Amino acid sequence: MEFFTVSFFGHKEIMNNFEIEKRLAEIIKELLMTKEYVEFLVGRDGDFDILAASSVRRVKKELDSNNCSLVLVLPYMKAEFRDNEKSFLNYYDNVEIDGESSGSYYKAAIKIRNQHMIDRSRLLICYVDHNKDGAYTAMKYAEKLGCEIINLSDIV
Repeated sequence: MEFFTVSFFGHKEIMNNFEIEKRLAEIIKELLMTKEYVEFLVGRDGDFDILAASSVRRVKKELDSNNCSLVLVLPYMKAEFRDNEKSFLNYYDNVEIDGESSGSYYKAAIKIRNQHMIDRSRLLICYVDHNKDGAYTAMKYAEKLGCEIINLSDIV
């Protein structure tokens, strides 16, 4: 089975949630209808991550699709996950803790985790409308690697 891996990155706070959610759903539907199996990688570090995860879940349910997985990739063991593991495992298809980043200083750990997610991905779907913070850094890293990028701030 051929995996097509997609990573999501965006700013902690975003505007136009309704428009972004609508466009995310369109892209996710297209991927699920055209790819054999899609692995969606997401963090849980802000508005865009939460919106992306809920969009994947909703489209997956709407299409009654089982050709994808929604994977939460944590940079290190977070108390929120440790204290609510059962809820997380019910929401996400899989939860991973990035091995290399988990041993790093917490601010560096997120950057390392982001790079590992992009290294696995063929497509980056992001919402980056300014040139500072981790989402921008992740997008620039993906550009450097030649990863396909859909920046929803350009569309919405």
